[in-house]
Amino acid sequence: MYRYFISILFVSQLLACVSLPENSSTASYALAKSEHSTLVKQVAAAHQYLNINPGEVSVLLLDDGIDAFVARLSLIKAAQSSIDLQYYLYHSDLSGGLLTTALWQAAERGVRVRLLVDDMDLDGREKSIAMLSAHPNFEVRIFNPFIRGKSRTGQFVTHFGSITRRMHNKSLTVDNTLSILGGRNIGDVYFGADPDIAFGDLDVAFSGPAVQQVSTSFDLYWNNKLSYPIELLSDYKVTENSLSEVSKALQQFIVENETNAFIKTLQQNNLIELLKNNEVKQYAGYAKVLYDDPLKIVKSRDKTEYHLTPQLSPYFQSLKKELVIVSPYFVPGVEGLALFAALIDRGIKVKILTNSLKSNDVTVVHAGYSKYRKKLLKMGVKIYEVDSEILTEKIALKGLPKRKKNLIGISKASLHAKYFVLDRQYTFIGSLNLDPRSINENTEIGVIIDSDELAADIALHFDENIHRIAFELLLLNDQVVWQKKRGSKTTTYYNEPYSSWWERFYIGFLRLLPGESQL
Repeated sequence: MYRYFISILFVSQLLACVSLPENSSTASYALAKSEHSTLVKQVAAAHQYLNINPGEVSVLLLDDGIDAFVARLSLIKAAQSSIDLQYYLYHSDLSGGLLTTALWQAAERGVRVRLLVDDMDLDGREKSIAMLSAHPNFEVRIFNPFIRGKSRTGQFVTHFGSITRRMHNKSLTVDNTLSILGGRNIGDVYFGADPDIAFGDLDVAFSGPAVQQVSTSFDLYWNNKLSYPIELLSDYKVTENSLSEVSKALQQFIVENETNAFIKTLQQNNLIELLKNNEVKQYAGYAKVLYDDPLKIVKSRDKTEYHLTPQLSPYFQSLKKELVIVSPYFVPGVEGLALFAALIDRGIKVKILTNSLKSNDVTVVHAGYSKYRKKLLKMGVKIYEVDSEILTEKIALKGLPKRKKNLIGISKASLHAKYFVLDRQYTFIGSLNLDPRSINENTEIGVIIDSDELAADIALHFDENIHRIAFELLLLNDQVVWQKKRGSKTTTYYNEPYSSWWERFYIGFLRLLPGESQL
């Protein structure tokens, strides 16, 4: 037994010596857009048609998962010089494979591809990623990587507070001309390709001066010392057959999935045709991209000069009438309570849509949020929670009213969109949740758009559809109740809708645990 203990101790000491290699990456930066680019010419023509001023952006809302994926594929296929992608999660499923194939094909035709992914979900996938980076036009970097050769679980314990802080940003920029920002990661659940679960989400595609701001943000992260070239983290050795091996594997992937229902749905999607015929509503406005500095990850949490949220403060402080918040993970904390109380005292209406217990995919976050509900309701905040049984309805904003929905048949729908509407003038869309993790721990990005038409449309849609897709929370005899309108009938729930006794007990137990800062 003694010798066994000594052996374990010896192995532990060896593992403790394992560390990240020196980051010897070379800096690179966004390529300037070319006036000869087809995409640049198409954007210029669209701006002229829409009568958009030189300082404005054109805006397209992507609330439908199929549309959001088609938009990404179409941009990648149109790329002539560069593609920059930055994502928190990049799943190796159907949609991830399709997007990777499109990126590889772009690299093959001479487009420079830079892919920056957080290391949260990449365990065991180093080889496949390194194979992509074998292409001279395809470079992959991993943000805030875990130490290879050590247990990730162990690192969560021994490096708590550093390895637990992640890059939650989500962006795609093509030819420094068009960008997509929003709540979606890369994976089937975000694009309507998963038959069991779908996230109601919202992205925004835009062109104009704000695109350069996305590129500036990307370069800041790409060249940060926390961004490691995949070659430094993988043992994969490039050979003269590497490129052909990847091409064959991706081709085989396409052949194996060519009859998949999701791919057939993509082929039938008419978003691009509608855009060409100007049949999809686009908006114009002034925009500013807001983002956390990547140094936020390594700096003290009170160093708010590196944070995104102070950049939003002037917009919140200048509110006069109304604030609409959509946040899947909502944990206001003491500071949030104070903010909402101050807004209510100034006569500002505050409406919040978040997940219910049954629609939330992160139970512990719901536990953290639920203890604030009564206080918010007492001060006059309107709270709505997504009805998880509305399986064939859209959760996020419906920008294309006559488009076909794709959530039919799923077993669970969950809200994942993140946006705010301020005084029906400004709209913020991005990766930011209103919880301590987004505000203080992780890095985020979003765009705030000054367009009264866009903001008014989103707020109006919220008002017109909120009772169809969500429960309204009220206080009855000092207890929280949930009301749901179904036609002329109103149903009142006195416990978390559709929940079991055990689920409510579990939530109650989680509420007692410390660690709200990590939610």
